[in-house]
Amino acid sequence: MKIAKIIVDVPASSINQTFDYLVPEKFQDILQEGMRVIVPFGPRKVMGFITGFTDESSHGNLKEIIDVLDITPVLTDELLELGKWIADKTISFYITVLQAMLPQVLKAHYKKEIVRLSEMELNPELEYLFAGRDRIQYEEFEGASMSYYHLQKAVQDGDIAIEHLVKSKITKKYTTMLKPAKPVHLLEEALLDLSKQAKKQRKILSYFIEHPDPVEKQKFKSELNVTESTVKTLVDKQLLESDKVEVYRNPYNDKMIKRTEALPLTEEQKAAIKPVNEHIANQEHEVFLLHGVTGSGKTEIYLQSIQTVLEKGEEAIVLVPEISLTPQMVNRFKARFGSKVAVMHSGLSTGEKYDEWRRMHNKEVKVVVGARSAVFAPFENIGIIIIDEEHETTYKQEDQPRYHARDIAIKRGEYHQCPVILGSATPTLESYARAKKGVYQLISLTKRTNEKEMPSVEIVDMRKELHAGNRSMFSHLLTEKMRDCIDKGEQIVLLLNRRGYSTFVMCRECGFVNECPHCDIALTFHKNSSRLKCHYCSYEESLPALCPECDSDLIRYFGTGTQRVEEALTQLIPEARVLRMDVDTTRRKGSHEKILNQFSNREADILLGTQMIAKGLDFNNVTLAGVLTADSMLNLPDFRASEKTFQLLTQVSGRAGRHDLTGEVIVQTYTPDHYSVELASQYNFQAFYNQEMAVRKTFQYPPYVFLALITVSHENRIKAEQATRKIVQTLLNHVNENTVVLGPSPSPIPRMKDRYRFQCMVKYKNEPSLNKYMNSILAHFHDEIRKNELMIAVDMQPYHLM
Repeated sequence: MKIAKIIVDVPASSINQTFDYLVPEKFQDILQEGMRVIVPFGPRKVMGFITGFTDESSHGNLKEIIDVLDITPVLTDELLELGKWIADKTISFYITVLQAMLPQVLKAHYKKEIVRLSEMELNPELEYLFAGRDRIQYEEFEGASMSYYHLQKAVQDGDIAIEHLVKSKITKKYTTMLKPAKPVHLLEEALLDLSKQAKKQRKILSYFIEHPDPVEKQKFKSELNVTESTVKTLVDKQLLESDKVEVYRNPYNDKMIKRTEALPLTEEQKAAIKPVNEHIANQEHEVFLLHGVTGSGKTEIYLQSIQTVLEKGEEAIVLVPEISLTPQMVNRFKARFGSKVAVMHSGLSTGEKYDEWRRMHNKEVKVVVGARSAVFAPFENIGIIIIDEEHETTYKQEDQPRYHARDIAIKRGEYHQCPVILGSATPTLESYARAKKGVYQLISLTKRTNEKEMPSVEIVDMRKELHAGNRSMFSHLLTEKMRDCIDKGEQIVLLLNRRGYSTFVMCRECGFVNECPHCDIALTFHKNSSRLKCHYCSYEESLPALCPECDSDLIRYFGTGTQRVEEALTQLIPEARVLRMDVDTTRRKGSHEKILNQFSNREADILLGTQMIAKGLDFNNVTLAGVLTADSMLNLPDFRASEKTFQLLTQVSGRAGRHDLTGEVIVQTYTPDHYSVELASQYNFQAFYNQEMAVRKTFQYPPYVFLALITVSHENRIKAEQATRKIVQTLLNHVNENTVVLGPSPSPIPRMKDRYRFQCMVKYKNEPSLNKYMNSILAHFHDEIRKNELMIAVDMQPYHLM
């Protein structure tokens, strides 16, 4: 008696375990771990993953598996094990982790169809079932009491395919191909036998005698101007065959990308790649921290080490932050490795994501370049994992399961015994501290590949500008330099550290600020729609003409958004052609690419944008980078504020003068003396690291301690606070005496979506049982969580403290 252990798709703490199900006779030979099945669970049918098998169960009266969703496993043994580890580390449900590893299409509601792919004679039972049709409902097969073995064999032989028809209609894409069914000399004989009247048939045969390769039927018919019935006649005579072939939705046109060869490495790059290649050759795991200034050729090191891995017949995963997944970045990998590359990011449609995932799953590609979730690529022979811009906070998932891609990359690197490279010009303090301690191996690149100096950085004190009577958002120096650049035909990148048109709307008479009625946060003014919007819950209202509080008409915008800067720029330098790149202008698919192409083709002089323009862009005509609000992040309630400011300023500076022209950077700030602004202008990472580490040590923040953040929310403010107080008390009773538990305190945004939010923070050095305590706290509040009255979010590695 075969019994499958199944984790079911019901995310609840009481169900976070495997359940035993009987394997019916018809599935005995085909079931494997990592397949998805449908099982009865209470009154309903749910999807589940098979995580193992057993011969005996401690439960009597087991139910049977109803159906199998996959003919081949969608999760490998490694990913199933990894899932358990992540669930434990992040205090998440095992099912939630497994779902996070798969593309969206495999999580939806399914309806299945069986599609015929070839004209070949099928097994008689299947032939009877199709009854001359091209596709049939899967339910028809189930109702026919046929052998599953025949079905699986026909799938493996490529005669049929099983499609999951999802409500969102993400199915495989097919096209029909025509090809000769006989060798050319027999086609020539057949041509002689055809009557003179059969002109169209003669035309088709003549074509295939000259071009015996398969052609796409639809295109072929229109080019030769022939009908379906003529083609069918030749198919019936067994002179031609028509076959359905699957085509992948390819978001990139590989044929348009010119192939490139490896570039010669500088001495510094050679020294950097040497230890990586040694570890690849010896199949040894090591984490390398590649600390290289912007423009020092980190990408070339990635490309050449991947080449070494591919030559060994192994696979590579490359993670890049979502916003640097620019077409420019993708093209560098596609140009070097061609169609061996799959790409995964949020700009693709659900169908494209599904097809890219299937290309990995079917071993048709060797390299995946993608954002955070690409770390789960279903590869089984990984030779290297690379995380570019490792300091980016987008590598941390902010909802369940709250994993950090870096931890998973290292875990997979250990499993596959392969090197992991973390690359950055401004590594996180945690990573750099680990490299200093020898936990990671540090590799440094101190020079740009073109041997050019880093662009000079000038800091402008905006307080002095104000005193001198300049009330605009551009300093005299920046205005002068921009005009100078445009006169010379050079380009400019301007970074604004904000989004929206202006931060908020305030009455100058009484000080009233329009706030969201559901969240304790000021509404943001969006000029194009003339509306106030909440960036947390999407509430919006129209802009009031009079102050709701005192009826005054002195309503003014405060703060600077990209739209407002764009207007000010056009007034200041009317001849400048400005392209704006922010959340609003890049909403539509492909708009990101379009804006960058326009800028690259010099159709604009100034690229103005939010943080998305600070990363990975490489334009040879950009000589000036300007930062308008360098210090807007310094005032956030976040211990990483200085680090994030330093990183951003360094990254933006790296956009200027990357090629033959020298570059300069102008940073406008109200806090010119802050060490993060000052040291970023000198590119002095080491001094910044030392100073910031001293601050972290004094106040006991990472990397000196670990943090865990618990956020509790409830519609009733008192209940939220009481629950948080109870959690704090429970923790204090269990943790070590030198562990600090702070709270309960209101979250920095105390109310969101009509729920009051409180938080407590745990600072600890060694708490081996902390996860266990967290789980028991969640179990204690189980009923209130289940009824959705109380929400408790536990983050074992918080990056956003808001």
